[in-house]
Amino acid sequence: MPTYIYETIPQNAGEEPVQFELQQSMKDAPLTQHPDSGVPVRRVISGGFGFTGSAKQDSGPGNCCGGGSCGCH
Repeated sequence: MPTYIYETIPQNAGEEPVQFELQQSMKDAPLTQHPDSGVPVRRVISGGFGFTGSAKQDSGPGNCCGGGSCGCH
C-alpha cells in the first residue's frame, strides 16, 4: 500500500500546517479530515523516485549532458 502525505489546512492567520503520513489503498478516497482531531486536511503532492536509468545527474565534464556519452544530447 502506498504512503500518502497529508497536511492540515490552517484555519487561523499565522497557523502553520502540520504534515503526517498515512498508508492507504490507491482505491481509497483522499482524506478530508485528520483521523484523530477532525481538522480539515489536504493530500500533498510530492515527487517520487522516478526511474533515471544509468544516466548521471551531474552536468560536469565527462558526465551526462556535460560532454558524456549517455545519449541525452
